[in-house]
Amino acid sequence: MKWLYDNWYKSTIFIAVYMLIVLFLFVLETDFALFLIWIQFVVYLFHQFEEYILPGGFVKFFNNKILGSTREKFPLDDVASFWINIPIIYIAYPLSAILSGYVDISIGIWTAYFSIINALSHVGMFFKYRYNPGFFVSLFLNIPIGIYTIYYFASQNIISMNEQLIGLGIGILTQAVVMIYGFKVLKPKVKLLD
Repeated sequence: MKWLYDNWYKSTIFIAVYMLIVLFLFVLETDFALFLIWIQFVVYLFHQFEEYILPGGFVKFFNNKILGSTREKFPLDDVASFWINIPIIYIAYPLSAILSGYVDISIGIWTAYFSIINALSHVGMFFKYRYNPGFFVSLFLNIPIGIYTIYYFASQNIISMNEQLIGLGIGILTQAVVMIYGFKVLKPKVKLLD
């Protein structure tokens, strides 16, 4: 597991490029709504690439600037980062997209909402801290593509308003869980040990 904790994010750019090619070749022209759901996964991989690889440094930024720790990898470390990102982005995003294709397209709309909500937190951090890892992809990909996806689904009456609201609720709840973990679980550790 240690290897995974130390290296999971190195796959982001390769999976993103591969998925982008597959989506453009096999999904874009056959099912545009499903393409928009799948593209949320790709966009989020680019987001993580900016956070962890180029320029990277999100863990250090979050610990030092947001949580007020003097350490680079405490209290957020590689293990916590893995368990925050893998279940949401590497499991829930593609699983939702698969279910959107085989069960009901509405299942994946929450990914667009979460993508926007999480990206807005990066934009909000910009006003206090200036650049933060993930900011540019948030501003130029997560937010516009997420908004367009929601707009397209609404304008084409692909899903109902109730399904949109459920997606919004899941997106908010997912972001809330991440923030609660950050501020109610991790931040108190800084006061105790830093």
